[in-house]
Amino acid sequence: MASRIQIPATKYPVERFTLANGLRVVLSPDRSAPVVGVAVVYDVGIRSEPEGRTGFAHLFEHLMFQGSENLEKLAHFRHVQGAGGSFNGSTHLDYTDYFEVLPSGALERALFLEADRMRGPRLTEENLRNQVDVVKEEIRVNVLNRPYGGFPWLKLPPVMFRTFANAHDGYGSFEDLESATVEDAQGFFDRYYACGNAVLSVAGDFDVAEATAMIERHFGDVPARPAPVLPDFAEPGLDGERRETYVDRIAPLPAVAAGYRVPDPIGSFDTYLPFSVLAEVLTDGDASRLVERLVQRDRSVTSIGGYLGFMGDEYQVRNPTALLLQAHMPPGGDAGKVLRTVDEELDRLVADGLQPGELERTQARMSARLLQGTDEVLGRALPMAVLELQRGRPGLLNELPRLLGEVTADQIVTAAATLRPESRATVEVIPGAAA
Repeated sequence: MASRIQIPATKYPVERFTLANGLRVVLSPDRSAPVVGVAVVYDVGIRSEPEGRTGFAHLFEHLMFQGSENLEKLAHFRHVQGAGGSFNGSTHLDYTDYFEVLPSGALERALFLEADRMRGPRLTEENLRNQVDVVKEEIRVNVLNRPYGGFPWLKLPPVMFRTFANAHDGYGSFEDLESATVEDAQGFFDRYYACGNAVLSVAGDFDVAEATAMIERHFGDVPARPAPVLPDFAEPGLDGERRETYVDRIAPLPAVAAGYRVPDPIGSFDTYLPFSVLAEVLTDGDASRLVERLVQRDRSVTSIGGYLGFMGDEYQVRNPTALLLQAHMPPGGDAGKVLRTVDEELDRLVADGLQPGELERTQARMSARLLQGTDEVLGRALPMAVLELQRGRPGLLNELPRLLGEVTADQIVTAAATLRPESRATVEVIPGAAA
C-alpha cells in the first residue's frame, strides 16, 4: 500500500458573524507581526454582466476608486499610502475584490474607507467617461497590442461555452463600454453592491473585540439591501470536440490551449479536488509527464502549463469551469500533434497508473505553495472572504493542504480518464508576426 504524505495543517483562527444589515464578516487574528489585511469581496463578477454591457464588472471596479460618499477623488489612495499601506482591487469571473494591507494601527482607517464606498461611490459623468477611457487603454495594452493577449482566458470560453454568461469577453467591447451611462452604473451598484451581497474579511494583528466594535461603528449603518438572485450559469456539456484557430498579428510563435470540463468546484468538491492535483502531475516541474514528454523529449513545445479555472483561481470559482492546458510551440509547431501526444500521455496514465513517489512529490509541492501563500495577511484575508462568500466556509483555507494530501492515486486516474478528445475545446494561435 502506498504511503500517504503528511501535510502540516495551518490553524489560523476564524471568527464569523453577520451585521444586522446583512454584511458577513470573517476575522482571523494573528499577533505575530504588526500588519493587517482588509478585504471586501462582492458577489458579482464577469459572469453576472448583462448582455450589451460586456466589461461592466471590471469598469465598475475602476469606478469604486474614484471617490465615495465622504471622500473626493484620489482620497482613498492618499489615506492608504499615507499610512504606509498598499491597496488594489480585481475583477474575477464570480466576484470582485477590494483590499488594503496596512500597519495594524491603521486598521480603522481601512474600515472607514471600505464602508464609505460601500455606502456609495461617486458615480459622475466625468468619472465614468474617464474610467471608460482607462479600461479601453488597458484592453489595448493587455490584449490588442500584446502577443498572446487574452490567450487563453478570453479566447477559449467562447469556443467551450454557448451561453452569454460563460462565453462573452470579460474585458468588454469598446462599443459596450462607450455606451454605458451613469444610470447603468447606479443600477449596477444598487443591484450588486449590497451589504447582503458582500463579505468583509480582516486578517492579522488586531484584537477581536476592538475590531468588532470598529466594524459595527463603520459598517453597521450602511443601508441594508438584500443580495440579488445569482444569474443561472448552467451550461450544457460538450457534445464533441470543438476547435478554433485565430491569427495573432503580433505573436511570434504558434500556441495552443485546451480546456476540459471538470466537476462542480463547490457542489462536488470531493471529485473536483483530484483534477487540481492531476493538472500538477501533468505539467508542474521538469519531472511532470507533459513537460518531460513534450518539452524535453519530443521538443514539440517550448513550454506547457496546466491549471484549473480560466483565471487560475481554482478554489474561488463556481461551476462551470475547466482544467486548462496551454502550450507554446517552436516555429512550424503542429498543434494537432501536440494534442495527440497529450491524449497518449493521458491514456498511459489511465492504463499504468502513477509512478512511485509521483503523487507524493506533487502533493508536497502544492501544499508548500498553499502554506507559503497564507504566510502574508492578504493571503488569508482575500481567500477567506471568497470562501465565505461562495461556500460559507472560510476555514477551508486551513484544511486545503491536508485535503490535497488525502487525494489518492486512484482518484487521479479516474479524473484523467474523463479528459477525452470528444470533451475538449481547443483554440490555436496562428502567429502573424512569424514573417
